[in-house]
Amino acid sequence: MSVLAAVAVHIPKLGIIPSEIIGTGILILLGDGVVAAVLLAKSKAENSGWIVITFGWGMAVMIGVYCGFFSGAHLNPAVTLGLWIHGKINGAMAWKYFVGEMIGAMIGAFLVYLTYYLHWRDTEDPGLKLAVFCTGPAIRNYAWNLVTEIIGTFVLVFGILAITAPWIIGLTPALAPLIIGLLILAIGLSLGGPTGYAINPARDLGPRIMHAILPIPGKGGSDWAYSWVPILGPLIGGAIAAIFFDAVFGSAPL
Repeated sequence: MSVLAAVAVHIPKLGIIPSEIIGTGILILLGDGVVAAVLLAKSKAENSGWIVITFGWGMAVMIGVYCGFFSGAHLNPAVTLGLWIHGKINGAMAWKYFVGEMIGAMIGAFLVYLTYYLHWRDTEDPGLKLAVFCTGPAIRNYAWNLVTEIIGTFVLVFGILAITAPWIIGLTPALAPLIIGLLILAIGLSLGGPTGYAINPARDLGPRIMHAILPIPGKGGSDWAYSWVPILGPLIGGAIAAIFFDAVFGSAPL
């Protein structure tokens, strides 16, 4: 219904919730996976840096979108909210996206835990273990951290609406995930420094819950005091992006 709507409408074999679970699960497995590779002790990619993380997240989004194309591959409640406001989906559909995204994010985080099972005990810093699962600010200031997440998610949702707009001549649905992956890379490189660019409530909340409940050796707290920022900020940013896009270009009725 969004990124790959032209394809999805012709292949209705998989429902919204299963499709979003698969797509978001792959997104988090690969996205949190690259963070684990860079941060956890004795990983072959340990200390390989921010460029690896941002590139990995861009590719994670691309592959997640391809894998979740049956539903249009929102993979992000902020994207779902923006597309709901924009008129691509209705309220009866939106809740299915939200459910699938959260379940998929939790499953993906669990798979990262299993993949790096031997590395948790050898990683001494509990902050690095938390960072594998969810975001945190470089400088903690809730108001400005919120602003950063709003801006980053605005760029994401506005960019998706522009990339998938009907006037983009010659862009086939099969290329949209690649372009969106590059959009994620750009956001991470340019806007990710202050907060780690959650830009996705499910991406942050689902893995944060898994961090809290999984038996990770030597883990600390899950930083619930900050957790509202990567939830509220992206939702605000996604809504503003859709409203602004519609004010400039017009909505897309169902």
